[in-house]
Amino acid sequence: MTINTVKPHYAQIWKTVQLIPIGKVACYGQIADLAGLPGRARLVGKALGKVPESGWQGKTVPWYRVINSQGKISFQQGSESFERQKQSLQDEQVVIIGARIKLKDFQWQPDLTELLFSLEY
Repeated sequence: MTINTVKPHYAQIWKTVQLIPIGKVACYGQIADLAGLPGRARLVGKALGKVPESGWQGKTVPWYRVINSQGKISFQQGSESFERQKQSLQDEQVVIIGARIKLKDFQWQPDLTELLFSLEY
């Protein structure tokens, strides 16, 4: 997917995911809401599967910081993708037990000021 063919919603999602701080996670639905796409959690998953390897607008998109609403990594446990996501999160000091992350401890809770100055939707 080239920059010229990026779907507008994908760009919104990628930009929102880029805001998740190191050591924090967000849920698919949370990203959809923050990107101005309420109820579109599945679209978030689809967009993250299409992230260009070179990143977006010169920055990486930390797709691995997005998990499901139950606090779990969505990939099948033991798969290559699961292990890659798990390792990336552990490298950022996110504690994972099995496939679960304690949202109470690691979920990104952006403040209003952060969102007003960072998002453009």
